[in-house]
Amino acid sequence: MKVALFIPCFIDAFYPEVGIATLELLERFGIEVDYPQQQTCCGQPMANSGAHTDAAATERLFERNFAGYDYIVGPSASCIHHVREHLTALEQTDEVKKVRASAYELVEFLHDVIGARDFPWAEFPHRVGLHTSCSALRHLRQASASEIAGTPFSKPRALLEGVSGIEFVKPARPDECCGFGGTFSVTEEAVSVRMGQDKVRDHLNAGAEYIVSADMSCLMHQQGCAERMKADARFIHIAQVLNGARA
Repeated sequence: MKVALFIPCFIDAFYPEVGIATLELLERFGIEVDYPQQQTCCGQPMANSGAHTDAAATERLFERNFAGYDYIVGPSASCIHHVREHLTALEQTDEVKKVRASAYELVEFLHDVIGARDFPWAEFPHRVGLHTSCSALRHLRQASASEIAGTPFSKPRALLEGVSGIEFVKPARPDECCGFGGTFSVTEEAVSVRMGQDKVRDHLNAGAEYIVSADMSCLMHQQGCAERMKADARFIHIAQVLNGARA
């Protein structure tokens, strides 16, 4: 199994500890991981802003970096969704199609590909509110949506249940958007902030000590809102919890 680690640009710049935890976690399962040194952005910010053709050079670099791997694993649902569904500024050669089909978000790779359920090295004795991002929920189908009838499920929760000491609390509106939405948080700042504040309050009212998510961009937004609210809320990426972080 040839696995490449894709670290989104904002994680590389602001949250390198999340990238390190992702790498260490994969290696705990005996996976040999490559990290293409020339990787940069996947092109999502430009494409999300409507500048699809302007993303071509970035997408081409992504394709060159990650061609030839069986799996491309990254800790970000929105970035993986972009690669899988919207890497369309390029001619759709066999190589590009292969890269798109090989892209997996960390949770789905652990849950679906290698079948991870137990994390004996991990202990997290805290009350946790789980935030599943819109991209993870609506695009990658990592959890059931409340408006769709069916048996409830959550892949990130299934993984976290393998961590000793963890206690889950459920916010009143568990799959409501936190308001980040990438460039939405810039173009609709006031709406974005209010949604983020509501999300933080919902988790805290449920009794959460930590808000855990597989998407650091959502946590970044919520943490900023919490700090300005002077709310007693803490945030941590799921990779860090699964890799054994205590706090």
